[in-house]
Amino acid sequence: MFRTLVKTDAIGLDDRTFAVRYFELRTMRGDRRYSAEIVIAPGDRIILDDDSVLNLEARANCLVPATVYSRALAARPTAA
Repeated sequence: MFRTLVKTDAIGLDDRTFAVRYFELRTMRGDRRYSAEIVIAPGDRIILDDDSVLNLEARANCLVPATVYSRALAARPTAA
C-alpha cells in the first residue's frame, strides 16, 4: 500500500508558515483514506487522517494554531 501525494499547502500563523502535504491511500478493501502531514519544525510533525481532504484541511487549520500556541506555553518556565 503506497501513499500518493495529492496536494501541498501552507498554513500561515503570525509570521510563520507551516508546510502541509496531503496523501491518498487505498485500503485493502479498495476504499480511499487521506492523511495530512504538517511540518511544525525539523523532526516535529503532526499526522492527521480522515475520509476526505476537505475534512483534513478544516482540522489542520484548527489544529496548527492550537498546537503551536500550546507548545509555546509549555516551553515557558514556570513560576516557583
